[in-house]
Amino acid sequence: MTLNALHAELPLATAIHLGAAVSALVLGPFALWSVKGSPLHRGAGRLWVLLMAAAAVSALFIRSTNLPNFHGFSPIHLLILSTAYGLGRGLLEVRRGRIAAHRRSMRLTYVAGCVVAGAFTLLPGRFLGDLLWRQALGWA
Repeated sequence: MTLNALHAELPLATAIHLGAAVSALVLGPFALWSVKGSPLHRGAGRLWVLLMAAAAVSALFIRSTNLPNFHGFSPIHLLILSTAYGLGRGLLEVRRGRIAAHRRSMRLTYVAGCVVAGAFTLLPGRFLGDLLWRQALGWA
């Protein structure tokens, strides 16, 4: 099965989540490590916040029955709360002019929402994990 065929079979929430999450993962370093206050930093930062919000909201509609869960919400869904809190906190801090706190909040949100969540999605038994380990690499 090709990637395009696989993507066509994805539920809408999963497709939105996947697109937003991967885009945020790639864009994040530009926002985090560009010159603070520059047009690149502000533009990339705003787009990154929108992508992270889209990933968090769309994740609410993705349910799992494979892992321990409560009404379809598995432990990875706790990252939705973490992401929402981090984004809100980061935006509040920059509005208050507390740049160091803003930077810390956004970096933690990137690590938790992109890197940690991304690592969880690559575990065997999860959609992207199976796509990588079984279909792409032929393992497991």
